[in-house]
Amino acid sequence: MRLTILGGGGFRLPLVYGALLADRGEGRVDRVVLHDVDAGRLSAVARVLADQAAGVPDAPVVEVVHDLDEALRGADFVFSAIRVGGLAGRAADERIALAEGVLGQETVGAGGIAFGLRTVPVAEEIARRVARIAPDAWVINFTNPAGLVTEAMARHLGDRVIGICDSPVGLGKRVARVLGVDPGTAWFDYAGLNHLGWLRGVRVAGRDRLPELLADPVLLGSFEEGRLFGAEWLRSLGAIPNEYLHYYYFNREAVRAYREAELTRGAFLQRQQDAFYRTLERPGAPALATWERTRAEREATYMAHSRQAAGAGEREAADLESGGYEQVALALMRAIAQDRRATLILNVRGRGVLAPLDADAVVEVPCLVDANGAHPVAVEPLPAPAAALVGAVKAVEREILAAAESGSRDRAVRAFALHPLVDSVAVARRLVDAYTAAHPTLAYLR
Repeated sequence: MRLTILGGGGFRLPLVYGALLADRGEGRVDRVVLHDVDAGRLSAVARVLADQAAGVPDAPVVEVVHDLDEALRGADFVFSAIRVGGLAGRAADERIALAEGVLGQETVGAGGIAFGLRTVPVAEEIARRVARIAPDAWVINFTNPAGLVTEAMARHLGDRVIGICDSPVGLGKRVARVLGVDPGTAWFDYAGLNHLGWLRGVRVAGRDRLPELLADPVLLGSFEEGRLFGAEWLRSLGAIPNEYLHYYYFNREAVRAYREAELTRGAFLQRQQDAFYRTLERPGAPALATWERTRAEREATYMAHSRQAAGAGEREAADLESGGYEQVALALMRAIAQDRRATLILNVRGRGVLAPLDADAVVEVPCLVDANGAHPVAVEPLPAPAAALVGAVKAVEREILAAAESGSRDRAVRAFALHPLVDSVAVARRLVDAYTAAHPTLAYLR
């Protein structure tokens, strides 16, 4: 089975290859094609993968292909993990937003809108080429903002594009660990949009175990989301929010932490990964060891600004383990390619399962997966405050899609102005001006 990875020079790619190396099942991926617009990064990651494969019998063959059409041709699965503008673009997004006193995080608020406006045209072009060159391929999208990009690609690929994220599975694992539950035996009632969802139940043998967690302040304080949001707020919600909702519920504190930090997250990652790729320009540098050391630092500092704002302390060792999006991707490919049925929380067109969103709206919900793809499971409606927030953010996503399609600067301004974390039309206009000045790829906005 052939897997093509777009963004094959991305830093996290060895996680995916590691999962493929561990898969010994029938019908597994035996050929991996890497494509990236940055040849230097692609070469560095290929070296890491070669170190990973050393001594592993029947390791999937890795091929570097620089032509996009050739990379897509014959693919059974296409994994999209591109970053339009690179980490320099992410750092600029953060800096421009913070100058206006609003959040610049890459998937939330002003930063997420800017990233989406850059990424959607590229993602749609990729989707069109997949539809033409590899019409039978399934596209697994990890490109952020994942829900928005999946919805953009679905306009051309329909249900053959499925978005994945490691946040819901990480949340489920942490809650299950605290409850002493095997996550493989539990049904996680999770619903929302990407980076905007809530865990509302953990059902084991017909009984919801979440209420006992919410009633115990000691247990609530023993895992990351409990420390991030606080036991009192979680009990008030009656649910465990995705960690990214900290940017909404504690926006002022998050913005202040970002502004007071020596480096924003994007600037930190840019500096860190630039050092990694420079190191691997030296022929004798230990590729895998350098990558593992860099990844450990990256994971330990994940959402550091939010944890600082909440006084949540350092991440626990269990949260630093791998087993996130790469395992979701592997399980998804197995389920489709081998008709090995699985239940996964995915980003798919909702078909109306999450009221009041329309059928084409990409939502993040539990799905039953088989050879015919991912089928969203009907979920209970969200409480009114959560539904209002989801509706507002989905409306912003639709404005981004409209702006990308029409090239309308006015629609881009509307996207910023309507977002719950941007509180001024004047700020929205200045953001559009600043982002178009910083990113040549936004020159299409007129």
